[in-house]
Amino acid sequence: MNLYDEWSKGLAYKDFLARYGKPNDLTRWQKNFDQTVLNQGQIHLLVGFKRQMPVLCLAGAWCGDCANQCPIFARFAEATPTIELRFLDRDDHADVQKTLQINGGNRIPVVVFFSEDGFEVARYGERSLAQYRDMAQRVEGAVCATGINIASDPLPVRIMQDWLDEFERAQIILRLSSRLRQKHRD
Repeated sequence: MNLYDEWSKGLAYKDFLARYGKPNDLTRWQKNFDQTVLNQGQIHLLVGFKRQMPVLCLAGAWCGDCANQCPIFARFAEATPTIELRFLDRDDHADVQKTLQINGGNRIPVVVFFSEDGFEVARYGERSLAQYRDMAQRVEGAVCATGINIASDPLPVRIMQDWLDEFERAQIILRLSSRLRQKHRD
């Protein structure tokens, strides 16, 4: 399956929600969107992105993890024209869902980053490391008994930073690509 072809079928953030969201879903997504505020350093980083980066997000408007995380992606895309964010509904795109399974399961959200000419650069999902650490601590106790992983920022802030790190990682891969550097003569 060519996932870049699937990206071209994806919907913009608002169009995705308009098509798939029910009133309760829309309320949750909007609340999280309103609460997602980028700081000046994060905005500066995103504005500095040089390469066009199509981004596919497999999601479900009904999904709590998606409602919590996908508005973050929309905020990133607002900050820079280089992020071309598109959404596919997991249930309407079972073939994509199967291709993007994590650990043998149907998980969302899953994000796929592409180069401007359709090569896959990276994948990331369904939850960030900060979120998994938080979940593990609740299930198993302290993740790191030495105290090294003690976080001072609230969980939503850490989740947003984890995702920003992944967007930045993909952008750096694109920026350092010898193929794209040659193409853009930079």
